[in-house]
Amino acid sequence: MAVGIYALKDLGDPNYNCPGLMDPSATVPTSVHSVRPADIKIVAALGDSLTAANGAGAPKEDPIAILLQYRGLAFQGGGDKGLDEHITVPNILRKYNPDLFGWAEGISSSDVWNMARLNLGFPGAESGDLPGQANQLVHLMQTHEEIDIQNDWKLINIFIGGNDICAYCQDSMNNNAGPHSNVSFEANLRKTIDILKQNIPRVIVSLTGMFNMKMLRMVDKNQIFCEGLHVFECPCESDNGFTDQEIGDVCISYMDVEQDIQDKGYYEADDFTVVIQPFFEDDITPPLTSNGSVDLEFFAADCFHFSQFGHAGVSKYLWNSIMQPVGQKARKTNLSDYDFDLACPDTKCPFIRTTKNSQDCSQYMTPAKLYS
Repeated sequence: MAVGIYALKDLGDPNYNCPGLMDPSATVPTSVHSVRPADIKIVAALGDSLTAANGAGAPKEDPIAILLQYRGLAFQGGGDKGLDEHITVPNILRKYNPDLFGWAEGISSSDVWNMARLNLGFPGAESGDLPGQANQLVHLMQTHEEIDIQNDWKLINIFIGGNDICAYCQDSMNNNAGPHSNVSFEANLRKTIDILKQNIPRVIVSLTGMFNMKMLRMVDKNQIFCEGLHVFECPCESDNGFTDQEIGDVCISYMDVEQDIQDKGYYEADDFTVVIQPFFEDDITPPLTSNGSVDLEFFAADCFHFSQFGHAGVSKYLWNSIMQPVGQKARKTNLSDYDFDLACPDTKCPFIRTTKNSQDCSQYMTPAKLYS
């Protein structure tokens, strides 16, 4: 780890406890709608620099460290420090299944197997890069003996779209058919999920919904250093000709695509499903201090990527969304507020929520493992 990483603000949960609700199933489930959190054996993550956790552990005084990929701190794919000190989706799962595999640790690029493992996000990735990540994931699952690809239940987390938006304004005038249009975004997502469904059984795809990137303009306002960096990191965010309304409309069109993929059930099968986690969908309240200024502790030194504290905060929203029934998931996020509990599974439906068990859980009920 980099010197000083543990001196940065962070957010853990040493008190998370769900008595009897996080036990594994008595027998390995055969239906994707009967999978308890502790039944997940493999966790993977696809995405961009937010999945790679660029700069998450970087000291504020060392902006060059933004280039480092602290993927062990990543909200959807990291496993550094454990839940007591740092909240991530894998760290929550590991508390109840210490044999969970696939989470990343430390600082590395996506091709360093013994550290990155199945966190395959990389900086600069757009939705068009996701099929390549999916193919790489298939290859790794097929070739590493730690993974029983046929029998292990897998949670594959996807978060993508920021870099598409950052390039959208540079497309030709006919944005509806451009490489960063919502049409292209949908085609890339569907190609990715096709690859996963055709090659990996027993999968829950958790798709973190696109967030409205006009928030970035609120964050870096009057932050001269950050505004300068964003010219290179996200050209369209710095393009005054690309209005807040336009940014918001494009982001919403991406969200609509993701929602459509779930709602139309293109990928439903007995052992495969796709669920969108839409907590970023509506306007996001940016992280603020008590005096109303932007809380820069949420961000890495570039005011764009999340700090380790930011990753932990987003993890709370993501996990609680995973636990919420489809159709009742939160669609607003206040990044100034983390004063809420990590959710436990519903006593009446103690599974990772899917479209079908959210409609009628009774037909999917199975017993949990009994411990003597």
